[in-house]
Amino acid sequence: MMRINQLSRALLGLGLLAGLPAAALAQDAQSRLTGLQLSGDQPIQIESERLEVREGESVAVFSGNVSVVQGATLLKAGTMTVYYLKDGGSAATGSANIDRLEVAGNVYLKSEKQVATGDRGTFNMKTEVLELSGKEVVLSEGENVIVGCKLTVQMKSGLAKLDGCKGGGSGGRVKMLLTPGSQNNR
Repeated sequence: MMRINQLSRALLGLGLLAGLPAAALAQDAQSRLTGLQLSGDQPIQIESERLEVREGESVAVFSGNVSVVQGATLLKAGTMTVYYLKDGGSAATGSANIDRLEVAGNVYLKSEKQVATGDRGTFNMKTEVLELSGKEVVLSEGENVIVGCKLTVQMKSGLAKLDGCKGGGSGGRVKMLLTPGSQNNR
């Protein structure tokens, strides 16, 4: 099995999408969009149509309707590629340390109250930098929605940046819709 704490940390990086841009974009939204949460002490269930382990390349590729569940958090994507450090562990048994995690193909992250979607996402374990990008990146909690095209989160500092879509009908702007009273519906 993959090291649970390592995979939890990688998925946690992907799972913080909904909370961090709120802190960067609007203080009021920060109290409502608090982030998807994962816990290192809960098991992680991964399902896919295929698993290909390329031991020589230190890579494991889950493909075909990938579903990752830990507690109340769900990640879905077309593919999830786990890149391992070449430190003597085995990608086949999951005993190697994770270098980075990449997801692609209709990326969908959901917690109890929040959803984040995009076309692809990456989390670099060493730099702790998370990116979610695509034609449209949508972060929502109930009726509150933030839309852009590239979210970059530096986990160490908490700095988050959501870039608008260049060449799109929105004129390259980030859009945010906050519904009055929605924080009372928690």
